[in-house]
Amino acid sequence: MTQRLSDVLWSQSRIYRQAAGFSFITSLLALAPTVYMLVVYDRVVTSRSITTLLMVLLCVIGVYVLMEVLETVRSRLLQIAGLRIDEILREPIHDAAFRHSLNYGVSTTQPFTDLRTLREFISSPVVSACFDVPSSLIFLVFVFVLSPILGVTALIGLAVQFGIGVLTEKKTMPTLTAANQSAIAAQNYASGVLRNTEVIHAMGMQGNLAQRWLALQRKFLSMQAIASDTAGSNTATSKFIQMLQGSLMLAVSCWLTLKGMLLGGGGMMIVASVLGSRVLQPLVTMVSMWRQVVNARDAHKRLDGFLGDITAPAKKMPLMKPVGKLSVEGVIASAPQTRQPIIRGVSFQLNPGENLLIIGPSAAGKTTLARLLMGVWPTDSGKVRLDGADIHAWDKAELGPHIGYLTQSVELFDGTLAENIARFSDIDLEKVRTAIDSVGLTDLVKALPQGLDTRIGEEGAFLSGGQRQRVGLARAIYGEPNFVLLDEPNSSLDDAGEQALMNTLQLLKQRACTTIVISHRSSVLPAADKILLMRDGQAAAFGPRDEVLEALRKPRAVSGGRADDAPQLARGGAA
Repeated sequence: MTQRLSDVLWSQSRIYRQAAGFSFITSLLALAPTVYMLVVYDRVVTSRSITTLLMVLLCVIGVYVLMEVLETVRSRLLQIAGLRIDEILREPIHDAAFRHSLNYGVSTTQPFTDLRTLREFISSPVVSACFDVPSSLIFLVFVFVLSPILGVTALIGLAVQFGIGVLTEKKTMPTLTAANQSAIAAQNYASGVLRNTEVIHAMGMQGNLAQRWLALQRKFLSMQAIASDTAGSNTATSKFIQMLQGSLMLAVSCWLTLKGMLLGGGGMMIVASVLGSRVLQPLVTMVSMWRQVVNARDAHKRLDGFLGDITAPAKKMPLMKPVGKLSVEGVIASAPQTRQPIIRGVSFQLNPGENLLIIGPSAAGKTTLARLLMGVWPTDSGKVRLDGADIHAWDKAELGPHIGYLTQSVELFDGTLAENIARFSDIDLEKVRTAIDSVGLTDLVKALPQGLDTRIGEEGAFLSGGQRQRVGLARAIYGEPNFVLLDEPNSSLDDAGEQALMNTLQLLKQRACTTIVISHRSSVLPAADKILLMRDGQAAAFGPRDEVLEALRKPRAVSGGRADDAPQLARGGAA
């Protein structure tokens, strides 16, 4: 994001100027009822002319129609400005939210809510009221022309309204801001609960979690109620001042008329009363809708800070298609935004077409290493290089089609089976069918009601765990990538799935695809060329498969070795 948020908002200044012009004309035309009333009393009643009455009535109806048209055009202009700002910001915000999830490990949808708040605020009555301020100042000048005393009276009312606005800001802003933060916290908590309904329901956790959510919700509602009470009282006071101002202006102008001090005579009493109220109208609107002002301001602050914190990656020179030579050079790494190293000094190399099996006990750093090898997480020290280039710095839009990645928890998306396998790019049916055949999903596709066009639901909800894993595997090998990493690819597979996985690994080897598999099962051993044993974030052993397996059978041969590092694999060495 190279532009500041404020610059993007002001990029529609031409539309704002047009809307302000329409607002100015509409404000002047809003005096039509007063002028109509004066003409009726002054001309029609005295002349007793029905023709004059009809002509004046037609004129004022025409003014009303024109006002309605101008109001519609102004509203449409502000909506267009909001939509254009949304169009400018939606992609940077989406990219920033994506990078935020990568950098912090926490997903958030709040920036999208903030963008909607800003878009809706631009076309709100509050912004229209801001555009009415210039005409209100002109009305104030006209009142001063009628009589300086009337002008001072209107100015006093304006000062009181401004004071109410300042008081509203002072009393409600901190509470409303805190209420908004509590609302966000309650929403995020509820979203987290709803993502895990099966576990919560099965273990009877719903009541306890509901109470925690209700506590957050009560805190939000309590603070919002306090702010709303204060704002409501100030709004009522503001409207009272506006009504009082009209009556007071009428009384003062009547007194001035009696004294012969009002310019234009007694007919100007009504005009002075109406103009006095119109002077206060913009401030009354702002005070009555102060919650929208605070919400928009908070949304602007959060969004501006969010876009400022997440720096867009710099454009990089395009690189050649990788052939799969992997080099890990003394890598030290920790989780994003932490200082505690998880991976400490890991080094190894793989030639194109080699198959590496990574083993080790739980919490040994295997999945963290996988994220480093895929370039998802940065290293604190050392480099992971693919064909000599830093894989983390490699443009993922350029690199992505040439690599495959299957995570422990397979993430599928709402869409068709073909779209998920084709990575939601342009679907090449031949490549999709090749991937499906490679992982043994052909029978599943035939059984689905619409075949490849069957929608699988959010997170693949309509598929079993094993089917989701095999679909994720098909996605990983789609397009014949040259570097594939599979993290626990057989954790949910049955015997048929295991055999299909072995066939896939053999096929990848035939294609000279560099493959890394993280697993605890011995069934994948025959496909491995090398084994990396991870323990406590370090490479405890690395080398050809048979040499490492022999060392595991004789744990003392490995420095600090323990017999329980990977018992399944050690016992299954002959498999």
